[in-house]
Amino acid sequence: MTFLTARDIRELAADIGLRPTKQKGQNFVIDPNTVRSIVTAAGLEENSNVVEIGPGLGSLTLGLLEAGHRVTAVEIDELLAQKLPSTVARFAGSDAPFQLVNADALRVTTLPEPQHTTEPADDRPDVANQPDALVANLPYNVAVPVLLHFLETFPSLTTVLVMVQLEVAERLAAAPGSRTYGVPSVKAQWYGDVQLAGKIGKNVFWPAPNIDSGLVRIDVTRTDRDPAVRSRLFTLIDAAFAQRRKTLRAALSGWAGSPQRSEDLLTAAGIDPKTRGEALTVADFQRLAAVAVDAGGASNGDAAAPAPPAEDPSP
Repeated sequence: MTFLTARDIRELAADIGLRPTKQKGQNFVIDPNTVRSIVTAAGLEENSNVVEIGPGLGSLTLGLLEAGHRVTAVEIDELLAQKLPSTVARFAGSDAPFQLVNADALRVTTLPEPQHTTEPADDRPDVANQPDALVANLPYNVAVPVLLHFLETFPSLTTVLVMVQLEVAERLAAAPGSRTYGVPSVKAQWYGDVQLAGKIGKNVFWPAPNIDSGLVRIDVTRTDRDPAVRSRLFTLIDAAFAQRRKTLRAALSGWAGSPQRSEDLLTAAGIDPKTRGEALTVADFQRLAAVAVDAGGASNGDAAAPAPPAEDPSP
C-alpha cells in the first residue's frame, strides 16, 4: 500500500477543483511519516474497528488501513466524500475494509456495520456499528464538540487518538490547578485518562496552518453512562467555569439557587467554598453533583448552563 505524498494530495485536490478553506478547518496531512506516527501513537489492537472523522483526501485513512484496521470514515464535505472511495480503491485496493458516511459528525448517532467494500455506506442497510477506536485529524473549528459528542454517543469506544490545535490538546490534557484546566479538560477526563501524546509541526500540512498541532490520547475507562447523571455533572462543570475568576461560592450561586446554598453544598461535599473551579478534580465535581442530588437538587441543575468562558472555548 502506498501512503499519500504532498504531490498526491495536491493532485487529488486539483482533480476535484478543491481549494482548502479555513472555515471548514481543512488542513491536509502531506507527510507519510506523520501518518505513521499517528497510527503508532494510537496503539490499536490488530483489526480494530476504527471511526475516523474528517478523513479529507485520505492520508490517515490509508495509514489506518495499511495497519490492518477496519475504517468507517465520517466526512461532511460532499466533494471530499465523493472522491475518497476511489482514492481508497486506488491506493488500498477495492476490497479494503473501508466505508464512508457523508454526514455532519455532530449529527451522527449511529454508524453502519463495517463491510469490506468501498461502496458508500449511505447505499447499504443501517446496521448498528460499535467502533472500538476513534482516530482522527479533527477540524480545528469543531474539535472539542465533535470529540465529546462521539464519546457520549459511542460507549463502545475504548481508545481515542485525535490531532487538534496544540492549545486545545494542552487544555484537554491539563491537570487541576493549571491555567489551561477548564471545561474541556474536566469533561474529557470524566471519560478516562487523557494524555498529550505528541506535538505536530505546521509544515506537515497543506495548506500549513498558523499554529502547531497536538496529539491527544484518551484511554476510555468510564463504564457508568447514565445520561441524567452526566447531564447534571456537565451542567455543574459549565457553571463552575463560566466565571472562573470567582470563588465557587459565587460562581455556583446561580446553579445552587443562592450564594448561601452554594456554600452549604460545597461544604457538605468537603470543598472549600473559597476555592475556584480550576482546583477541582473530576472526582470533586462528581461528589458535589451527588451532594446536590441528595440535598434535593440544585435549582438550575437540569437547566441549560451558561456558555463556557473565553478561557475555555470549544474551538
